[in-house]
Amino acid sequence: MFSIKTFAFNLLQENTYVVSDDTLECVIIDCGAYYDDERKAITEYIDSRGLKPVHLLATHGHWDHNLGIDTIYQTYGLQVEAAKEDDFIITDIPRNFQSIIGAPLRREYPPVGRYFSPGEVISFGNHSLQVLKTPGHSPGSVVFYCAEEHTAFTGDTLFRMSVGRTDFEGGSYTDLMASLVHVLAKLPSDTVVLPGHGPQSTIDYELHYNPYLQTF
Repeated sequence: MFSIKTFAFNLLQENTYVVSDDTLECVIIDCGAYYDDERKAITEYIDSRGLKPVHLLATHGHWDHNLGIDTIYQTYGLQVEAAKEDDFIITDIPRNFQSIIGAPLRREYPPVGRYFSPGEVISFGNHSLQVLKTPGHSPGSVVFYCAEEHTAFTGDTLFRMSVGRTDFEGGSYTDLMASLVHVLAKLPSDTVVLPGHGPQSTIDYELHYNPYLQTF
């Protein structure tokens, strides 16, 4: 069994996840820590429990999901791992932040450490996460799926009762619908959905009540 700590960070209340098991290895998914107290909160959580971060993962490249990757790099030496298709987004976080918020972001971010391979499985402790390609919200959006724990970290591809926007650069409504039909709707119905914003859900609930999934 693994343990999941959820933080709601930054101006957009983005969900950051720290996932660990009894080996004390952990992965950090979508580190959106922006304010100083948020950056302190995630490192204090990790350090106070004696956790060892071994992967820093991004479901996609948007700034609100990656504002804190510099803190993780500076503290634990981990560079973010992401999809190559989102390289044009994640490599310019300050510009993308300013284009949406209208205020400068005076931080320097480390380069992407590694890009996901097709069909990749990421291991930590006694667990593994399958990287599922789910383009649409962004061209490089992925879902991290843990079969043994019946859990999917869906980023901004799937929310409770909704889906991610597709009007940002590189977004595609057609691709998003295809990701829902061919990837997420095929997961076991008891899969817990842990999205990039908002409350958790399940695949079964979304198939019954999410208007974007009603035709499947």
